[in-house]
Amino acid sequence: MINVTKTYLPNKEKYKQYIDEIYDNGWLTNNGPLVQRLEKRLADYLGVKNIVLVSNGTIALEIAYRTLGLKGFVITTPFSFVATTSSLVTNQLLPIFADIDQKSFNLDPKSVEKLITPNTTGILPVHVFGNACEVEEIEKIANKYNLKVIYDAAHAFDVKYEGESVLNYGDISTLSFHATKLFHTIEGGALIINDDELVQKAKYLINFGIKNAEEIPHLGTNAKMNEFEAAMGLCVLDDIEEIKNKRKIISDIYKKELKGLVSFQEQNVNASENYSYVPVVFRSEEELLKVQKALNEKQIFPRRYFYPSLDTLDYIEPKQTCEISRDISKRILCLPTFAELTCNEQNTIISTMKKAL
Repeated sequence: MINVTKTYLPNKEKYKQYIDEIYDNGWLTNNGPLVQRLEKRLADYLGVKNIVLVSNGTIALEIAYRTLGLKGFVITTPFSFVATTSSLVTNQLLPIFADIDQKSFNLDPKSVEKLITPNTTGILPVHVFGNACEVEEIEKIANKYNLKVIYDAAHAFDVKYEGESVLNYGDISTLSFHATKLFHTIEGGALIINDDELVQKAKYLINFGIKNAEEIPHLGTNAKMNEFEAAMGLCVLDDIEEIKNKRKIISDIYKKELKGLVSFQEQNVNASENYSYVPVVFRSEEELLKVQKALNEKQIFPRRYFYPSLDTLDYIEPKQTCEISRDISKRILCLPTFAELTCNEQNTIISTMKKAL
């Protein structure tokens, strides 16, 4: 069976060395030495000033909203994983959907400005499939209307924009380190925050709002990463360049072999790629379903990321319609992509698709 992705597992003996360290010092959680080590290594690797590690990517978004004190309306994209929207709703924020760009699949800045009202406090764009947003245009809009910007950068690990980490844009960027991601810590996530005061506030918020043994200045939660997850992250980070290189080869082959049969996401020309996903767009939903069926019959399981378009969710009020997002979401399929995908497996995927088309 070939799934859309496969969790990368590093050398078992290397991981065991970290586990032995945990057993030796007895420090399992609460900002342990491995979490501290991983934060430093990731900050250096990614080229960011501050990184706060947390237990998952969804809680990273929620901590970002609370850190910035968002209220009322937040303009966001309907073309994303459901957590982008559900995390807003569970924090009593109202998602206002702006439509996406037909080619980049990212939030279209031109559709954002017309939706801003006095009740709008933030913009929540997504670097979809790791493709950098039009960060400069979004920054102009945010500055004009005094809005906070949080980037859902769950897919954008190590993406550069004009040579600098795209994670440095906005007030906060959040990452997911789920086991399915390019870089993972089993479960996990992170906040990238340039403002040192906001970093301190976020650190209180992920630890029940506690400042010290006698002060609890904020309403917080438990969002801390544990030492076993940090150990996995340290191991995977050692191998990340090899992982990215293998994914690039796989991505390049798909694009070469399927050119003309499907459409591909248009990449931001000022940004690098991290090859997290290979999304392809078919001419119709019927064509997609035909290809999906043919692949499934051979125990190959691509995924319909992102379907359905989030503006169709029943629990979102008021109802909104984003035509481009709805159209793309019905015709897009992410192909199996992971470091251990063999040439024979990829050839089978490609030949099956060609035959079905």
